[in-house]
Amino acid sequence: MEITDITQILTARFGTAVSQIEASLWQVETEQFRLLVLLSENQSWLRMLLPIAPVQEVQLILEQLLEANFDQTQETRYGIHQNVVWAVFQHNRETLTENDFNRAVSNLISLQEAGFSDYYNRLIENRIQEIILVAKQQGQSMETTLQNLERFYAEGVMGDLTNSTEDRERTLTAWRYQLERLWSEVE
Repeated sequence: MEITDITQILTARFGTAVSQIEASLWQVETEQFRLLVLLSENQSWLRMLLPIAPVQEVQLILEQLLEANFDQTQETRYGIHQNVVWAVFQHNRETLTENDFNRAVSNLISLQEAGFSDYYNRLIENRIQEIILVAKQQGQSMETTLQNLERFYAEGVMGDLTNSTEDRERTLTAWRYQLERLWSEVE
């Protein structure tokens, strides 16, 4: 890919949202995202970056993001730089094709749009499975486990004591649903 191709491809795709900040740095600024495209000092490598979230928001799921880099994100990756989680793509500029470039842009935007809810849901499910495993190892039934969780909420060990009765009931209903759904799967 020639350097002049970068401007043409970005402009064809994003129109006036594209600005070339420096000879080797482009920015696409929309209401939904900000995409940066930059070249290495010797202009042999192209990197695309799209900020997703402050790193503080993903502390609990960093392991899941690394696992996603291994088997889900294809040629794009999650990365952390300057306390920000980024969607990242890197490629040798000379061997990069227009199709690869456009697919990488789409994949970066998809990572940003998907957010982290699936990763948090998997984390929560893993934690619930751990609770079930411990409860079963202690010989507890599902009902006893739920009663313990209710007691933990009542004592403030879990949840927030300032939550309303309705909030607590919604939370415990969600716990019951998850326990019933996962109880037989955990051995």
